[in-house]
Amino acid sequence: MAVTRLVRKGKRNKAVAKNALKAISRATAQPVIKKVEIEELKKQFEA
Repeated sequence: MAVTRLVRKGKRNKAVAKNALKAISRATAQPVIKKVEIEELKKQFEA
């Protein structure tokens, strides 16, 4: 008895897993921390 492979289902499963990993990595990505001069910001708001 021959065994058939479900190619489309395999591709779909891989795509779903890949998309889930990408979504998790996007959600947990931290933005770049920029050094901010607090005194400069205060001067801008005073003017």
